[in-house]
Amino acid sequence: MRSLSLRLYGVVTWLMQPLLRRKLRRRAVAEPGYAVAVEERFGHYPTTPGGTDWCWIHAVSLGEARAAGILIEELRRQAPGIRLLLTHGTATGRDEGAKLLQPGDVQVWQPWDMPAAVARFLDRFSPRIGVLMETEVWPEMTAACAERGIPLVLANARLNAKSLASAERLGWLARPAYSSLRAVWAQTEADSHRLVSLGANVTGIFGNMKFDAAPEPRQLATAANLRANLPKPVIVFASSRDGEEQQLLEVLKRFGATAPVPPAHAAIKSIAQRVHDVQWMIVPRHPQRFDEVAALVEANGFAVARRSAVNQDQGEAEIWLGDSLGEMALYYGLAHVALLGGSFEPLGGQNLIEAAACGCPIVMGPSTFNFAEAAELSLAAGASVRANDMEQAVKLALQLVADPARHEAMVQAALAFSSSNRGAAQRTAEALLAIAEPVGPEL
Repeated sequence: MRSLSLRLYGVVTWLMQPLLRRKLRRRAVAEPGYAVAVEERFGHYPTTPGGTDWCWIHAVSLGEARAAGILIEELRRQAPGIRLLLTHGTATGRDEGAKLLQPGDVQVWQPWDMPAAVARFLDRFSPRIGVLMETEVWPEMTAACAERGIPLVLANARLNAKSLASAERLGWLARPAYSSLRAVWAQTEADSHRLVSLGANVTGIFGNMKFDAAPEPRQLATAANLRANLPKPVIVFASSRDGEEQQLLEVLKRFGATAPVPPAHAAIKSIAQRVHDVQWMIVPRHPQRFDEVAALVEANGFAVARRSAVNQDQGEAEIWLGDSLGEMALYYGLAHVALLGGSFEPLGGQNLIEAAACGCPIVMGPSTFNFAEAAELSLAAGASVRANDMEQAVKLALQLVADPARHEAMVQAALAFSSSNRGAAQRTAEALLAIAEPVGPEL
């Protein structure tokens, strides 16, 4: 019999349906993908291929979908013919997940976490096993899978201290949800301890699957060709978040980036000269902010050239804007140094692993709690440096550009850091198949 707390939670999620529909309509104005197949979010799915041997993988957003892609590639290698059911929660996640599909696979929205929608989802697909990527643990879904005997696992699992505190405040929901999972495979020892404190059955610490991703060779080749012909080295602000671009622009203005190029001196170059000696580039984390950031750059007195404006003269702009998806390897390949987005506001930082795989040195800000262990390991390996604020970060990046020997040492350290942390995808796929295969050979 279900607990009173779970039944109350089910009532609340049912009552929230109108708010969810309104939120989706609003999001669809900026991102049309949120208007696609809305009824799937409430458990109403179109006719799809039959069968009950689905390997269901839930990747809520872009980062999780990319991690899922790494796992899926390894699963197809170990279990050819595996049938995949992909679910997502965001438009960018669904777009990225669509690239992973093969004939016979199915992609739908994750149902809203209320009893009726979850029941319709499980009735329709009856997956052999469910794999939640990284952080997505919902009380109704975990309870329903446990009641039906569907093994549900959390892969590439991470839980920072802030998220743990939030979960503990809702412990009456979180603890039963985490304890219902068949297995949890954590990224780090620290993640494992936090997950266990919520009742999770952590059966392995496998590392971060994102280390197993190889940068797109064509993008790196394109970047190398472009970089060889650029008149200036490039500093990229990668995966920047709201509020951070303004910080960078204010620092550049204080350092004279909007003033005429200062006269050269034979002795040590001034900070203003060094700011003019590099090409600055901003790559926002969220695509719905591309236009907003372009307008922000111009409002601060800078000329901007957008990646999407292929006929624009990129060389005339002080700031380049990377307004495209799926090209981070190109941007990191272009960059001599990258500033780490999400780390200059209290947001926990974005993932620095892809930068390391591209051999791009990183300057990170003070906030990296989302990827705490990866950040500390990269610092220890010499692949990154930490700044206290944006002004110091800009100075450190300029120093790296001006010091070829140190820059090359950090490039090699980044590549070594990336290669030494691989193998999580293979370990995860083996553990997943060990749980799924005893049910039958079809998966």
